[in-house]
Amino acid sequence: MAERGTPTVYTARGQVNGEDWQAVAAALNERMAARRIGQQELARLSGISVSTLRTVQHGASRRVQNKTLEAIAVALDWPADHLISILVTTQRQVPAEEPGGDQVAVAIARVERTLQQLSDRLASVENHLRAERPTGSDPRA
Repeated sequence: MAERGTPTVYTARGQVNGEDWQAVAAALNERMAARRIGQQELARLSGISVSTLRTVQHGASRRVQNKTLEAIAVALDWPADHLISILVTTQRQVPAEEPGGDQVAVAIARVERTLQQLSDRLASVENHLRAERPTGSDPRA
């Protein structure tokens, strides 16, 4: 039974419209390569099985749970919801499976998407910090 307030896309089994498991797999594999971390080590750090990790790395032929994606993200020093955000992002600039698609254009689109997500997160943090700062306080303090 799904918890109240949890979107269906997070709890449903099987493919849900709008989910991009290939984007999750690409982000995960890129981060693992950049961090030079293997399946065994990431499975240990995240507390998930190697077979489940392998499923996500290959585009998840079956739906994995949110807590699994969160555990992987945290183990890779990402915010807990990072992989879920990639999974459900509907603003695709360049399809990953574009017939005859340019690999460079796909990579640039992925970088642009990530930069936009980082920019949005930074703006959110800055707004939160401004809201917490007492009126008239010295920002250098």
